[in-house]
Amino acid sequence: MNNNNRGNSCNCINEILSVILVLQENACPENSLDTCDRPMLGGGANCLVCNTRPVMLYTCCGNGVPWSMPTTKDAQTNCSGEELSETCSTVFRVEKIEGNCCTFRVLADNPDATSLYPFVSTNSFFTMDCSCLCAVRCLSDTYVDNVC
Repeated sequence: MNNNNRGNSCNCINEILSVILVLQENACPENSLDTCDRPMLGGGANCLVCNTRPVMLYTCCGNGVPWSMPTTKDAQTNCSGEELSETCSTVFRVEKIEGNCCTFRVLADNPDATSLYPFVSTNSFFTMDCSCLCAVRCLSDTYVDNVC
């Protein structure tokens, strides 16, 4: 699916991200569906209340490689190479949508191997024009501390 038609007001990626944002704002537990736009954030045996539906993004010109961004605000971090450094991530949380632009928070792998939750929040954000996206991959709903 291609989202390059900027004149088309029907942007499926933007619509899915909008649904995810509303769900995260409401942080609704329990659900059995397993699609990006399922009506509630799911809770599981290990996660009683989920507040995040983590996503991976794919751009139209990315050749199937997930979009990556730094987990810090360090301007020297480069996340565009073949091998990602430990300061880069391909997992994000929808934070805000205005028109066809979406602001994402970069999520990092949880350094606590004993934690039930796979990601931690960062203070690294970016805004992307959803017309640049051709695919979004939703990961399992989870709880991320310090996002609400």
